[in-house]
Amino acid sequence: MIPRNDPCWCGSGKKYKKCHEAFDRKIAELKKHGEKVPSRKLIKTEEDLKWIREAAKINNGALDLVASKIKAGMTTDEVNELVHNYTIEHGGTPASLGYEGFPKSCCISINDQICHGIPDDTVLEDGDIVNVDCTTIYHGHYADASRMFCIGEVSEEAKRLVDVTKECMEAGIAAVKPWGHLGDIGAVIQEIAHKNGYSVVRDYCGHGVGNDFHEDPYVMHVGIKDTGMILAPGMVFTIEPMINQGVATLFIDADNDWTSYTDDGKLSAQWENTIAVNDDGVEIIAW
Repeated sequence: MIPRNDPCWCGSGKKYKKCHEAFDRKIAELKKHGEKVPSRKLIKTEEDLKWIREAAKINNGALDLVASKIKAGMTTDEVNELVHNYTIEHGGTPASLGYEGFPKSCCISINDQICHGIPDDTVLEDGDIVNVDCTTIYHGHYADASRMFCIGEVSEEAKRLVDVTKECMEAGIAAVKPWGHLGDIGAVIQEIAHKNGYSVVRDYCGHGVGNDFHEDPYVMHVGIKDTGMILAPGMVFTIEPMINQGVATLFIDADNDWTSYTDDGKLSAQWENTIAVNDDGVEIIAW
């Protein structure tokens, strides 16, 4: 606690008593009862949220452009070029480009690729299911999302996987309640995936985002209800379940050390949104 008439720690310029005093008292009470609570660095300020939303406008626009253009016969490099040019033209920076050596401006993963597919001269074919994953930096802040695209006429099995994976993500978002628990997200995603005969990838998860590309907390897509970190207003993170038709295990391409594939060669799908927890529920920022 800090003196009530001092400026609040969040940088709002308001007096502490009119800003985060009640929040801090709630956190202290929960901590006293043994709950795992977020640190202040995980709580985004209104200034942070303003720029995260601006980053998301660019990111959403890039994915909207992909949605309007992607088709059989395009290469994944051509899709990457759409994302790159749109992002730059709108004042953003593609966060993936150069991140830990990643060579392209987005990840494009096809069929049995789980994530981190590197755009190249691969041609999209009728029947493919494709994930395009974009992260945009604007004014030093980040927004992250991915969408699935069905190319031409896809099989009923592939379409069902894409639809159920989206249902998993949406249910995970619906499970987020202010002062609820992180485990609630994974619990509902796991339930839906398993009910439909699918498996949930555990090697990758959602994550805090906004002031950096990847922040705490880790957002697992399996879990136990009413367990895990408290979801406090001001937290911003991604929910991005990767759901497999077959086994959950994977291997990473030895040639590029990035792209993950299902161990059994069956299909995988992923949807991702960036959300903010607020006093009333959630705000979907990037989609």
